[in-house]
Amino acid sequence: MPPTVLMLGWGFPPDVTGGLDIVVGELFEQFESRDDVDFQLVLPAEYAPEDRAGIHGVPTGTGDIITRIGRLAGEFAELAADADIIHTNDWFGYNPGSRARSETDVAWATSFHSLSSDRNVNPPDREVRTEQRIADRADHIVAVSEFTRERIRREYDADATVIYNGFSSVEPTGRDVKADLGIDGTMLLFVGRHTHQKGLSYLLYALTKLRHDDVTLVLGGSGHLTDQLERFVELLGLGDSVRFVGYIAQGELGDYYASADLFVSPSLSEPFGLTIVEALSVGTRVVACRSGVAELLPGDCVIQVTPDSESIADGIEYALSLDTPIEYEERTWAEVADEHAAFYHDVLKT
Repeated sequence: MPPTVLMLGWGFPPDVTGGLDIVVGELFEQFESRDDVDFQLVLPAEYAPEDRAGIHGVPTGTGDIITRIGRLAGEFAELAADADIIHTNDWFGYNPGSRARSETDVAWATSFHSLSSDRNVNPPDREVRTEQRIADRADHIVAVSEFTRERIRREYDADATVIYNGFSSVEPTGRDVKADLGIDGTMLLFVGRHTHQKGLSYLLYALTKLRHDDVTLVLGGSGHLTDQLERFVELLGLGDSVRFVGYIAQGELGDYYASADLFVSPSLSEPFGLTIVEALSVGTRVVACRSGVAELLPGDCVIQVTPDSESIADGIEYALSLDTPIEYEERTWAEVADEHAAFYHDVLKT
């Protein structure tokens, strides 16, 4: 009998809240057709696809995320009684994972896709304490990159097994986003949450230092800093050089990436970087601060910079001067599933 793995997720494609949901969805799709792991998935009912065998949607009601996770934990623990391994993700898995571990003899694995210190300049104490508890109580930890493994060791004194994510791709439809937005010159693109982690203020300030005078930055996504960033654009006199386009639907991403001359990821911390490989999948070069995915890529695919406006501006100028094709070896989600299967079998041997 194959081992039964019960994974806890949050969103599921196409209803995604971030890169974690894409990873969980890809793993479920891979294991659905395999016979070496019985992979079950628990999600909040509002994000769970209907009539998919192996996906358990649990109503979480209203309230803040802590309250909703608390409602989910009981059913997760009940389902864990029939599993060999539970696999949670990030800090929100602590309550369900801890409860399941206390009520059953199941092995507890958890993946860190990012740490609170990756997402926040001043990490909330509650999240930091929760991550420490997970590091202390989980039987096995997975990190999505060596970068993340280093941070887990440094911040929580715990070791982890590195399993890199797969390379997601996007498909352009042929739409010319540049033309639609009325951009005649160079188009830079950012897609992601507007949070401190993403380093967008450094990118905006870098625009004032570029030697190119025909550059337009398209900012996709939104977040709690959007209003502040819009005011910063006005203060810098960049009103004609920055376009806030809001949320970009998954089906439109390919055209945005393909229309851009460069994708720029100025994140202060990018544990993996799915948007980076999405941009590369359509042949768009990337300028980025340190990321986990760069550990798998040749140097000329991702021009690495530091979270500093001078460095970002220099990286953009250099990347725009390159005309060599982008070549790299794709990491498939089948490989990711293979490594997870090997990891699960190793867990049961210990």
